Amino acid sequence: MMRTGIFLSYADGGYSNFAEAAHEVVELEKIGVDIALVAEAYSYDAISQLGFLAAKTSRIELGTGVVPIYIRTPSLLAMTAAGLDYVSDGRFRLGIGTSGPQVMEGFHGVPFDAPLGRTREVVEICRQVWRRERVTYDGKYYRIPLPADQGSGLGKPLQLINHPVRERIPITIAALGPKNVELTAEIAEGWQPVFFYPERAHNVWGESLRSGYTKRDPELGPLDIMVSASLAIGDDVDDRLAWAKPQLALYIGGMGARGRNFYPNLATRYGFGEVADRIQDLYLAGKKAEAIDAVPDELVRNVSLVGPRGFVRERLAAYAEAGVTTLLVHPLSSDRRESVRFVEELRALLP
Repeated sequence: MMRTGIFLSYADGGYSNFAEAAHEVVELEKIGVDIALVAEAYSYDAISQLGFLAAKTSRIELGTGVVPIYIRTPSLLAMTAAGLDYVSDGRFRLGIGTSGPQVMEGFHGVPFDAPLGRTREVVEICRQVWRRERVTYDGKYYRIPLPADQGSGLGKPLQLINHPVRERIPITIAALGPKNVELTAEIAEGWQPVFFYPERAHNVWGESLRSGYTKRDPELGPLDIMVSASLAIGDDVDDRLAWAKPQLALYIGGMGARGRNFYPNLATRYGFGEVADRIQDLYLAGKKAEAIDAVPDELVRNVSLVGPRGFVRERLAAYAEAGVTTLLVHPLSSDRRESVRFVEELRALLP
């Protein structure tokens, strides 16, 4: 059976405060939801919020969805993951990604370079830390300890002081590009694509997944394909399609510079190239409202779960056929009770 999860937005998800959103996670845990993810962009950090959730919950898996690899050293990422796994009693999943040059260079002031090479090295170093090995790594992008000619020469190999709850914390990678997806299928426990269109996903990512699987260590187990989708179930919820459009417009139109935005490329591969170009033109021209209006209902419907029960049941079958194993939903509601009801109805419809 497909797992279900909740995705907490970095923009408060319509709630007045994080404690209110956390209360919803507690309620969702009670009805059997499997995982809760906290996003991180140029927002509040995800880690502090996950620590809060760990104290409020007891069973639900918790994860980052996702944290960028450039702004924390690999060892710090590993320490943080081990710490969250400790306070949650083994319920943490580390979700990582690269974000993009606009955020990394514009907000953090660090170069956006070598996303593939850095991702592989970060994963290898994290797993070394969790095994409590003395961390030594001579990579192209990370060298631990720092060589004498690059520092004081006093660095020495160290191991994590604490004994982690698990020596293998699951890693999920957010990836869209062909090579990134191939790498994810090779080295990660999970893959988190965005704006997943199940009927067209195979044409976009099928070859990359197959190639990555051929190099995958069997000890990793099957790849957990974790897909996010906006959610509203009912006979009169078509108006909620508009609620999902601002995020699509932001990512397609404004999350990056022209020619360096992964999201319009994905929309183009889905067959919405002209629409993606128009959204980006409007967004970059400062016409945000018009960019949102330009997002077509057809695109929203096919990357979301919004509609009557029968329609949502059909969409769930399409997700299952596309290989989705975990469905991360974002209820399109400002009312906690309605949000929980949407998720309960969704779980009842799962194939």
